[in-house]
Amino acid sequence: MRNYNGYTLVEMLISLAVGMVVIAAIYAIVNLGQKSTANVERKVSAYQDARAALELMSLEIEMASYNPRPDLVNSTFWRTSGTCGTSANQNYRGIQQATGSSLTVEMNLNANNSIGANVDEVNESITYTYDSGNQYITRSTDCGAGSNPFLGNMPGSPRVVRVINTSAVPVFRYFNAQGTEITSGQLPAGIPDIARINITLWVETEGVDMNSGKRRKIVYSTSVIPRNHVISR
Repeated sequence: MRNYNGYTLVEMLISLAVGMVVIAAIYAIVNLGQKSTANVERKVSAYQDARAALELMSLEIEMASYNPRPDLVNSTFWRTSGTCGTSANQNYRGIQQATGSSLTVEMNLNANNSIGANVDEVNESITYTYDSGNQYITRSTDCGAGSNPFLGNMPGSPRVVRVINTSAVPVFRYFNAQGTEITSGQLPAGIPDIARINITLWVETEGVDMNSGKRRKIVYSTSVIPRNHVISR
């Protein structure tokens, strides 16, 4: 008579339990890897957006008061932000507005006798404005006639970062040629003395960290010297 050997019920239960433990361990490792990847992707996206915004702001702000034709400057040359009307503050030149949350720079890119008044001059008057309520920055051209999303809010695309600057960490700070800060109380009268502008972008990721449950915060900062504004005094 043949002797058939097999697994007992206890052995099968033990094998099943061990298999479940192994599967659970593999799942935990894969899940952790997915969370880490998602967290890195969020941080990289926020880094790329903020760095690109900071670089563009720096390039445009550095051009403030640029005018290759000083012979064209007259009492109606520089424009007011928002309307492109004649500025009553011609001595402000290419920085027509300067606060901790907003900055308007102007430049004569095509070397003609007007600023931002024609269709080919839309980038000659640029305003950056921080909206603290909605936590984003807008960029306006054509003397501020229209506001476009710039950093922190891109309609039609997933929001990557929030801009979280505060009054203690303003987006813009201003300094004179001696390195002394021009305070908010000294503006706008102190605009002609601006020799350096600090830009600080304090941002946080829109998505929360999947491990900590909190948004990641990052600070980017740079210093810009609007040389044309300084030498045109």
